Amino acid sequence: MRPILTQKMIKYKRFRRGVAQLVEHTAGGRVVARSNRVAPTMEKTARPGYEYLSAYMLGKVIQDLTVEFCNRYIDRRSRTHDQMVQAARSNCQNVAEGYSNPSLKGYLKLAGIAYGSNEELTKDYQDFLRQRKLPIWDKNDLKVREFRGFRVVWKTPTSLNTPTLPKKPVEAANMLLTFCNLDGFLLKRLLASLMEKHEKEGGLTEKMYRRRTQYRKNHG
Repeated sequence: MRPILTQKMIKYKRFRRGVAQLVEHTAGGRVVARSNRVAPTMEKTARPGYEYLSAYMLGKVIQDLTVEFCNRYIDRRSRTHDQMVQAARSNCQNVAEGYSNPSLKGYLKLAGIAYGSNEELTKDYQDFLRQRKLPIWDKNDLKVREFRGFRVVWKTPTSLNTPTLPKKPVEAANMLLTFCNLDGFLLKRLLASLMEKHEKEGGLTEKMYRRRTQYRKNHG
């Protein structure tokens, strides 16, 4: 027997679906309004809604590549190694936790933490290049434009189309720096959409108060 959905549960499902559709991807200054990307040859797999968010998917790519980057170029015993790996993990983990939070206020807070972690990681890649006197490539550089053209999709039910980390440290760091900048843009748009929804509809506490007030009025 199918479970009976209350009106509150239905509205909550619609809210989550709406947020997923609001998150957008960008490349070359153009915004593409798609979030539920899967490889054309792969049948859609049932997965949590946040796994269709571009900010989450790109965050997972950054996380995996950051672990590989740090193991290759950063001393594993150093604090920097651990901080970069943890910042990369914090990004997508907080998006997932926030999406699953029934409170819109809680989602906003965790999305903000994800944005902050991504900013921290961005600075780490900038520092890596600067401290080694390696160039930070301009956004109009041909390689950066190539990096910006990357489109993240689910290649299999459990893996994304994560690109190969370049062998040269200057190219590897600039690629991940570009990805962090892209994800920062996506997280900022996610935050803006959540803020707009909070302003229009209020948070969970306000909704519960209004419903309780209405109930008392109807059954007073």
